[in-house]
Amino acid sequence: MSEHPRVRIQGVQLLSDDWYILKKTTFDYLRRDGSWQRQSRETYDRGNGAAILLFNREKKSVILVRQFRFPAFVNGLTNGMLVEACAGVLETNDPETCIKREAEEETGYRVDNVRKIFEAYMSPGLVTEKLYFFVAEYSSHSKVSDGGGEENDGEDIEVLELPLDTALGMIETGAIADAKTIMLLQYAKIHGLLDRPA
Repeated sequence: MSEHPRVRIQGVQLLSDDWYILKKTTFDYLRRDGSWQRQSRETYDRGNGAAILLFNREKKSVILVRQFRFPAFVNGLTNGMLVEACAGVLETNDPETCIKREAEEETGYRVDNVRKIFEAYMSPGLVTEKLYFFVAEYSSHSKVSDGGGEENDGEDIEVLELPLDTALGMIETGAIADAKTIMLLQYAKIHGLLDRPA
C-alpha cells in the first residue's frame, strides 16, 4: 500500500484469506477543508485481471462466452448465466500473456496480435482489481480447440460467436449485463473496429 500525504493508516485487520483476501483498514483521511476524519473500509483483493474482445471483420462478429456466476445468481440473476467477454486473473503473468492464455483456454482461439486499449477499476468502492482491456482479430485458422475453460477451476464455458450488432442489441434487452463486456462492445462500435481495413 503506497503512502499518501492525505492518508494515514491506523490499522489493518485480515477478515478472510480463503478464495481471495478481504481486509478491513482503519485510516485517517485529510479532507479538503483541512480536517482529518477517521474512516474504515473493507477491501477485497482478488488481484488484477485482463479481458479481451475477439472480433472478425469479414463476418462482423465477436466471440463471447456464457458461464455460471454465483454472485450474480445470489443477486437475482435467475439462472446465474452471464454472457461475457473472455477474461481472467493475471496471477503471475503480465496482462498480455494472461489474456492470450485465457482466450485459448476459454474460447479455443489462439491469438497472437492482441492490442491493449485501456485500463479501468471495475468496482473501486470495494474491490482493488484493475482490469486491462484488449482486442484481437480472430479467424477460422485461429481455432485450436473447443475451449470451455479449466474444469479443475470449476469452469464450464459455452463459446458464442455473434454478430456485433446482435451483441449490442443484447445489452439493451439485458441479455448482456456484464460491465467489462458492455465496455468492450461499445468500444468496438464507437471506434468502428469491425469496419477498418485489415
